[in-house]
Amino acid sequence: MLDRIDFRQSRGTDTLGQQGHLALAVRREVARGVRRPGDGFGVAEQVETHGDKVTFRRAVANRTCSAVSSVNQSPVRFAATALLLCAALTAETAAQTRYSTQGMTVAGQICVDASTGAVLSQKLADFPADPASVTKLMTFLLVLEDLRDGRTTLRSRVGVTKEAAATGGSQVWLAVGETFTVEDMLYALMLQSANDVAVALAVDRAGSTAAFVARMNRRAAELGMTRTRYVSPNGLTEGRGPHDSTTARDVARLGVVLCGMPEALRFTSAKRYVLRRPLKPMEMLNHNHLLASFPGCDGLKTGYTSSAQASIATTAKAGPHRVIAVVVGCRVPGNGKASQRARDDVAAALMRDGLAKLQAQAADLARQPVLKPAPKISVKPKEEPGFWDWLGDLFSF
Repeated sequence: MLDRIDFRQSRGTDTLGQQGHLALAVRREVARGVRRPGDGFGVAEQVETHGDKVTFRRAVANRTCSAVSSVNQSPVRFAATALLLCAALTAETAAQTRYSTQGMTVAGQICVDASTGAVLSQKLADFPADPASVTKLMTFLLVLEDLRDGRTTLRSRVGVTKEAAATGGSQVWLAVGETFTVEDMLYALMLQSANDVAVALAVDRAGSTAAFVARMNRRAAELGMTRTRYVSPNGLTEGRGPHDSTTARDVARLGVVLCGMPEALRFTSAKRYVLRRPLKPMEMLNHNHLLASFPGCDGLKTGYTSSAQASIATTAKAGPHRVIAVVVGCRVPGNGKASQRARDDVAAALMRDGLAKLQAQAADLARQPVLKPAPKISVKPKEEPGFWDWLGDLFSF
């Protein structure tokens, strides 16, 4: 078909060609010429069919390829072919992003009723693990409690120190001397999981990171998180440590407190927020993908480091029922993305099962017969004998 084209340079296969043969039921050959203004060359793409397979090839062609551009002039045919190719590419891309949970391990998991803290399911709930960025939930709680107690406001401004600006990992690239409102920083902490913001808030609220970490540990003890020990305000610890340490049960206790604060869910449920900064606004997207994929999910926090692996504390509400699911130390052989996806799947299953249990309990309670209280029998009190009664008794023989 392309024997009338003067080839000057071969470009090999294009992106679709690199994917190999796409199995499509297209039984024709299609070639397309696209002219480039000024250089005298165009790009010719050929779709070769072999039975039920299609392969794309591309080459640079001379402008004299008018015969090529006349092939398959029907817009309907071209559109149909393009739709088939797009569908095949989408399917192949999805297949490439699949992951296997074979060999998955979880350090601990638990699901509780958010209103009572009652355990709905658990497995290794007291096993110690590094929570990674789930540590930021305690930082979040302490700032919210300062807001509640009037020690700061959402419009108060937080300055950026050299220590905060030098913090690595997930961040919003704070610069020394910048200032942001507490509200902006809380959104950055919860959506972007900004480690530098956690340090800036710690210094602002306690004077130093060390003093704030000590406050974190005191609050954990007050909440009964007996197996938790914080060493950072953000969970960014690598190598030999020391590392933040907690359990799924302790994180669930913290989650119960946060879910009792409506202002907390306002931040954790946000899927997008723009950090306002002069000339450099930054769009932040929530790392918690369950907000979009699990009905009723509105929090709380994800975490991942190469040493801690994937963790999450999440919550969802269905009608009057709310559950909190915690997964710590989820690991799948391979890359970190696979571990994070597996973590989300485990957390979703915990919440789904927990909500089903609460709904079943409510249905059982509704079916139970209502016992009416026994009617009260009024007993007339015995009257005390009067003087004449006493006198009558005296002279009765």
